[in-house]
Amino acid sequence: MDAQTLVDERGELWLALAPLWLEREPRETDYAHMVNVIQRHDLSVRELEWVFRLELAPVLSRHQMSVAGEWRSFDDYKLMKQLVAHNLRLNGWRRKSWALFSGLTTMMTRHRWNELMGRVLVERGEVP
Repeated sequence: MDAQTLVDERGELWLALAPLWLEREPRETDYAHMVNVIQRHDLSVRELEWVFRLELAPVLSRHQMSVAGEWRSFDDYKLMKQLVAHNLRLNGWRRKSWALFSGLTTMMTRHRWNELMGRVLVERGEVP
Protein backbone atom coordinates (compact mmCIF):
# COMPACT_ATOMS: atom_id res chain seq x y z
CA MET A 1 0.00 0.00 0.00
CA ASP A 2 1.33 3.46 -0.83
CA ALA A 3 1.25 6.60 1.34
CA GLN A 4 -1.64 8.28 -0.48
CA THR A 5 -3.82 5.20 -0.15
CA LEU A 6 -3.10 5.08 3.59
CA VAL A 7 -4.05 8.73 3.97
CA ASP A 8 -7.22 8.24 1.93
CA GLU A 9 -8.30 5.13 3.82
CA ARG A 10 -7.19 5.92 7.37
CA GLY A 11 -6.23 9.59 7.63
CA GLU A 12 -9.58 10.90 8.84
CA LEU A 13 -9.91 8.05 11.35
CA TRP A 14 -6.36 8.49 12.68
CA LEU A 15 -6.78 12.22 13.21
CA ALA A 16 -10.18 11.75 14.84
CA LEU A 17 -8.76 9.23 17.34
CA ALA A 18 -5.52 11.11 18.12
CA PRO A 19 -7.09 13.17 20.95
CA LEU A 20 -7.24 9.98 23.01
CA TRP A 21 -3.52 10.56 23.64
CA LEU A 22 -3.75 14.23 24.63
CA GLU A 23 -3.13 15.49 28.16
CA ARG A 24 -6.74 16.42 28.79
CA GLU A 25 -9.67 14.05 28.95
CA PRO A 26 -11.73 14.08 25.74
CA ARG A 27 -14.86 16.23 25.90
CA GLU A 28 -18.32 15.05 24.94
CA THR A 29 -17.88 16.78 21.58
CA ASP A 30 -14.58 14.92 21.04
CA TYR A 31 -16.21 11.56 21.71
CA ALA A 32 -19.20 12.44 19.49
CA HIS A 33 -16.83 13.36 16.64
CA MET A 34 -14.85 10.13 17.09
CA VAL A 35 -18.03 8.03 17.03
CA ASN A 36 -19.24 9.78 13.86
CA VAL A 37 -15.94 9.19 12.06
CA ILE A 38 -15.80 5.56 13.21
CA GLN A 39 -19.32 4.97 11.91
CA ARG A 40 -18.33 6.31 8.48
CA HIS A 41 -15.40 3.88 8.28
CA ASP A 42 -17.56 0.80 8.89
CA LEU A 43 -14.95 -1.19 10.82
CA SER A 44 -15.77 -3.90 13.32
CA VAL A 45 -14.86 -3.41 16.98
CA ARG A 46 -12.09 -5.98 16.50
CA GLU A 47 -10.69 -4.08 13.50
CA LEU A 48 -10.87 -0.83 15.46
CA GLU A 49 -8.94 -2.45 18.31
CA TRP A 50 -6.11 -3.30 15.91
CA VAL A 51 -6.13 0.24 14.49
CA PHE A 52 -5.79 1.49 18.08
CA ARG A 53 -3.08 -0.98 19.08
CA LEU A 54 -0.97 -1.30 15.93
CA GLU A 55 -1.57 1.73 13.74
CA LEU A 56 -1.90 4.51 16.31
CA ALA A 57 -0.45 3.58 19.71
CA PRO A 58 3.18 2.99 18.64
CA VAL A 59 3.37 6.53 17.25
CA LEU A 60 1.15 8.44 19.67
CA SER A 61 2.46 6.81 22.84
CA ARG A 62 5.86 8.31 22.01
CA HIS A 63 4.30 11.74 22.36
CA GLN A 64 3.12 10.81 25.87
CA MET A 65 6.52 9.49 26.92
CA SER A 66 8.52 12.38 25.50
CA VAL A 67 9.41 15.17 27.91
CA ALA A 68 9.16 17.62 25.02
CA GLY A 69 6.15 15.90 23.48
CA GLU A 70 2.99 17.60 22.34
CA TRP A 71 0.39 16.99 25.02
CA ARG A 72 -2.09 19.76 24.37
CA SER A 73 -2.55 19.41 20.60
CA PHE A 74 -0.98 17.81 17.56
CA ASP A 75 0.28 19.28 14.32
CA ASP A 76 -1.97 17.26 12.00
CA TYR A 77 0.46 17.36 9.07
CA LYS A 78 3.44 16.24 11.14
CA LEU A 79 1.38 13.58 12.89
CA MET A 80 0.05 12.24 9.59
CA LYS A 81 3.59 11.96 8.23
CA GLN A 82 4.63 9.98 11.33
CA LEU A 83 1.60 7.70 11.12
CA VAL A 84 2.05 7.02 7.42
CA ALA A 85 5.76 6.27 7.85
CA HIS A 86 5.01 3.88 10.73
CA ASN A 87 2.21 2.10 8.88
CA LEU A 88 4.19 1.70 5.67
CA ARG A 89 6.75 -0.27 7.71
CA LEU A 90 4.12 -2.20 9.69
CA ASN A 91 4.49 -5.74 8.37
CA GLY A 92 6.17 -8.99 9.27
CA TRP A 93 8.20 -8.89 12.47
CA ARG A 94 7.34 -5.23 13.15
CA ARG A 95 3.64 -6.01 13.20
CA LYS A 96 4.21 -8.95 15.54
CA SER A 97 6.46 -6.90 17.82
CA TRP A 98 3.96 -4.09 18.13
CA ALA A 99 1.16 -6.60 18.77
CA LEU A 100 3.25 -8.15 21.53
CA PHE A 101 4.02 -4.82 23.21
CA SER A 102 0.70 -3.10 22.49
CA GLY A 103 -0.38 -3.46 26.11
CA LEU A 104 2.42 -1.09 27.11
CA THR A 105 1.72 1.44 24.37
CA THR A 106 -2.02 1.55 25.09
CA MET A 107 -2.14 1.39 28.88
CA MET A 108 -2.29 5.17 29.40
CA THR A 109 -5.25 5.57 27.05
CA ARG A 110 -7.06 2.26 27.54
CA HIS A 111 -9.72 3.80 29.81
CA ARG A 112 -10.53 6.39 27.13
CA TRP A 113 -10.61 3.73 24.43
CA ASN A 114 -13.01 1.60 26.48
CA GLU A 115 -15.28 4.62 26.95
CA LEU A 116 -15.21 5.30 23.21
CA MET A 117 -15.94 1.68 22.30
CA GLY A 118 -18.90 1.67 24.70
CA ARG A 119 -20.28 4.71 22.91
CA VAL A 120 -19.70 3.10 19.50
CA LEU A 121 -21.58 -0.02 20.58
CA VAL A 122 -24.50 2.06 21.88
CA GLU A 123 -24.57 4.00 18.59
CA ARG A 124 -24.67 0.69 16.71
CA GLY A 125 -27.46 -0.64 18.92
CA GLU A 126 -25.25 -3.34 20.41
CA VAL A 127 -24.81 -4.22 24.06
CA PRO A 128 -21.63 -2.67 25.53
